[in-house]
Amino acid sequence: MREEQTDTPLERMNIVITGHVDHGKSTLVGRLLADTHSLPEGKLKAVQDLCKKKGRVFEYAFLLDALDDEQKQGITIDSARIFFKSPCREYIIIDAPGHIEFLRNMLSGASRAVAAVLVIDALEGVAENSRRHGLLLSLLGISQVLVAVNKLDALGYDEQAFNTLKGEYGAYLETLKVKPLAFVPISAREGKNISSKAAEMPWYTGKTILEVLDSFHNPPSNERAFFAMPVQDVYRFSDDHDERRIYAGTIVSGEVKVGDEVLFLPSRKSAHIKTIEGWNAPPKTRAKTNEASGFTLEEEIYLKAGELMLRQDEAAPVRVSAEIKANLIWLGEKPLTFHKAYLLKLGSAKVEARLKSIERFLGDREGDYSELRRHDCGSVTLSLSHPIGVSSFYDNPSLGRFVMVDEYNAAGGGIVLEAGEAVEARSIPGDFEEALFALLKRYFPHRFPPAPQGV
Repeated sequence: MREEQTDTPLERMNIVITGHVDHGKSTLVGRLLADTHSLPEGKLKAVQDLCKKKGRVFEYAFLLDALDDEQKQGITIDSARIFFKSPCREYIIIDAPGHIEFLRNMLSGASRAVAAVLVIDALEGVAENSRRHGLLLSLLGISQVLVAVNKLDALGYDEQAFNTLKGEYGAYLETLKVKPLAFVPISAREGKNISSKAAEMPWYTGKTILEVLDSFHNPPSNERAFFAMPVQDVYRFSDDHDERRIYAGTIVSGEVKVGDEVLFLPSRKSAHIKTIEGWNAPPKTRAKTNEASGFTLEEEIYLKAGELMLRQDEAAPVRVSAEIKANLIWLGEKPLTFHKAYLLKLGSAKVEARLKSIERFLGDREGDYSELRRHDCGSVTLSLSHPIGVSSFYDNPSLGRFVMVDEYNAAGGGIVLEAGEAVEARSIPGDFEEALFALLKRYFPHRFPPAPQGV
């Protein structure tokens, strides 16, 4: 019986599902799609018929493995976005790679999620990659975690086996400050404890996978957070005497309106918003979270891309600093060392960064503290070539994630735990250009006519 259609849209939630290769992650996602009747009509039967025609045993993972390489190798290479609907919400499930070589893709996929399902094979136990995936979720600050202990059917749905694995992996996650909301014993292939309780496991009295997912919560909207927009570019137009200087970017949190006084960090310059511009759209009086916007200012100031735009009347937890403390995962072919400069991208800021110290390794990594090797995770301090506006991940997730580049390759990523000591007002890149601009206007005023009235 179909649900009655309503005019009220269901909320959406991004969830990442990850697990070591062959632990049954894709089978679980396929089961969720089939059990909630979220597949296109006839899709399930078509795949079943194709398997029968080719003499293959049907698996629910085949519903996802669309890429040729995935079909041949039996591993998920890219992060696929899968939609399905429960009675209370719509889900965007990010099926992230489990193979160690595809951790970079998994990191990219998981960064969009607010909750996670970690799939573990009860036969194999806690594999090395299961630990790494826990680390990644910890690094990304994902606090809503469900651990699905799969393939319990192969162990005769043994309660002791489940409890042993739950104790081992739970203790490991505790060291990362990740506290799962639930451990659920399942058989993805047989559909046990996915959308309905399994009679084979009467000893389990908790929720099914679908019930746990429905108990997760979306975080509060960034619209209610402090206003912040990384300045991505500054545009000048010269046609028809249009002298506007437009500061453009995408608002990551909060809102702003015409007339508000705004502050730019790290330059600490301030001005009042004159107009809010949109591409091929009429000007408006307000702009809010997730809107790509351009701003003109009442006062003429010189700025460059990489500044962080804030509202002057808000006490935003942002510090101007040339040092950050962070949790970092390193994925580069070459180790992260103390003797090399890297490019750090945080918001729209791009700055040279050097490893200052390694406070501790996350997980089972042992050895000296001289470098981070490929797939190592650690708490580190990075020194920057010049100050930038920094907010911790926990104060603003959109501003607190960063990427590190080594020789043109994305080699690492992580979250900002806190900024170093605040830098006092000082000359920063951009002041020289502004002084030059002011001198040119003073001595060559005919080259800088006033903007037409009403623009």
